[in-house]
Amino acid sequence: MSIYEVFMPALSSTMTEGKIVSWVKSPGDKVEKGETVVVVESDKADMDVESFYEGYLAHIIVQAGETASVGSAIALLTETEAEIESAAQANSGSTAAIDEPTPAIKNPKIAETTTVATPAASQNGTTSHTNGRVIVSPRARKLAKELKVDLSGISGSGPHGRIVAQDVEAAAGKSSKQAATVTPVPPPQPTPTTTPVPPTPTKVAPAPAPAPAIAALPGQIVPFTTLQNAVARNMVASLSVPVIHIGYTITTDALDKLYKQIKSKGVTMTTLLAKAVAVTLQKHPLLNARYSEQGIVYHSSINVAVAVAMDDGGLITPVLQNADMADIYSLSRDWKSLVDRARAKKLQPEEYNSGTFTISNLGMFGVDRFDAILPPGQGSILAIGASRPQIVATTEGLFGVKQQMQVNITCDHRIIYGADAAAFLKDLAKLISTNPESLML
Repeated sequence: MSIYEVFMPALSSTMTEGKIVSWVKSPGDKVEKGETVVVVESDKADMDVESFYEGYLAHIIVQAGETASVGSAIALLTETEAEIESAAQANSGSTAAIDEPTPAIKNPKIAETTTVATPAASQNGTTSHTNGRVIVSPRARKLAKELKVDLSGISGSGPHGRIVAQDVEAAAGKSSKQAATVTPVPPPQPTPTTTPVPPTPTKVAPAPAPAPAIAALPGQIVPFTTLQNAVARNMVASLSVPVIHIGYTITTDALDKLYKQIKSKGVTMTTLLAKAVAVTLQKHPLLNARYSEQGIVYHSSINVAVAVAMDDGGLITPVLQNADMADIYSLSRDWKSLVDRARAKKLQPEEYNSGTFTISNLGMFGVDRFDAILPPGQGSILAIGASRPQIVATTEGLFGVKQQMQVNITCDHRIIYGADAAAFLKDLAKLISTNPESLML
């Protein structure tokens, strides 16, 4: 008898356990190669997991809503339908009950035999980035063959234009209008999907953090979500790093004026600030670097991560990659897409773990100043407070009113010293207060 143990896959480098969101297949169902079997919640996102092999789902060990450690068995897969009952009986006590009479539970393969289909790239030959080729999920390709749909004429709604099953159904006239939208459609799952919140005109991330989805009663203990557990682990890891905090006051009148002129074109204050930080980092590569035991690691690109609070607790840091090189309009479109998919838990791993510098903004709450905790694997994080009118002395010795905000930078003091951080903040303040128009170039 040929039985495969389906293991909980590691969907990210920091993932130690995963939660089963939903099983797409039921015991007894035929499983095709490349077909989605289960939806797993990693530490940052919900991801479809595909099978590399054909067979039959014989038994589910970890039910929907339950959690399993990475590498532990979550289901059994058989090669033939006749083996389903034997596999289920053998697992009645535990997977270890499948012994000598059944020659082999074949070597654990589902860290091999399954892979992330959405949003991360599939490892079975279909990727999210291909040069000049149509990007199609395995499920969509199979559906297109069944429905006799020409894939070359379909515009994909998945990440990076990937054609998903809903696009094929729409082309065949069998889906709702929602399947044809540009925004990726989350796969069916029991957890609710929140509606993306439009950008606000304040110096904040585009969406305020709503109250947790679960209202705790007095005396009740609410278990951490997978994302909250991941955040907690990262915060503890940060305690081992010696840091330095440097504050600076920045006048924002010129930036506010520019923002009023271009916000109708979809530009957000978040992307203006991210662009300003990225441009300044070009002059201060040390602030974009990180510590390693071998020395200082200087990154080849400037990827600005921005902290965003999630609706159901925890936070995530979508990354604006190569933020110094992108124009402000493209950057704003990318940011909206990132936030939408972060809220729907559909970010690809590289879209939240590739940051080289982080921004955290609590100005939305009226916070004047605060110190942010340094993310693991980065050298700096900038905390941005609210911009407020302040009475200041002018160069003529008179008093005037200017809009000012307080920013505090937290740096890894093993590689970045006070003078380095101060020089960065000085140039950032000069750019924002005197020449923000250069951000449009």
